[in-house]
Amino acid sequence: MIAVSQQPIDVASVLAAVEGPSEGGVVLFVGRVRDHAAGRTVTHLDYEAYGGMAESELNALAREARASHGAARVALVHRTGRLAIGDVAVAVAVASSHRGEAFAACRWLIDTLKQRVPIWKKEWYADGGQWISDRP
Repeated sequence: MIAVSQQPIDVASVLAAVEGPSEGGVVLFVGRVRDHAAGRTVTHLDYEAYGGMAESELNALAREARASHGAARVALVHRTGRLAIGDVAVAVAVASSHRGEAFAACRWLIDTLKQRVPIWKKEWYADGGQWISDRP
């Protein structure tokens, strides 16, 4: 399961997408909208993506995680549009033979997703908004 969608993320489906009888380690990362950032109160977020390119890059990350990071199965879903506090913005699930590989691959995936995938976040506060970059 690889997707960029305006629909709410079904975390159970993301997890189910990586289930299998051969993998003993399954790691799930869920990123939620929090109510604060850099000392300011956040009211909501807007996410925008370059759709086709974002999904293509998510697929490339999944291939890399399988080839180089020991992941047997990968699911990556990122939401776009207006998200309220507590909404799931991103879910990453990885299944691997062992927990160490699963944890490492999941961490690599979320960190690299934030750097490479053309998805942009705007944080909104009571007095306005600001685009945020996780890219170096």
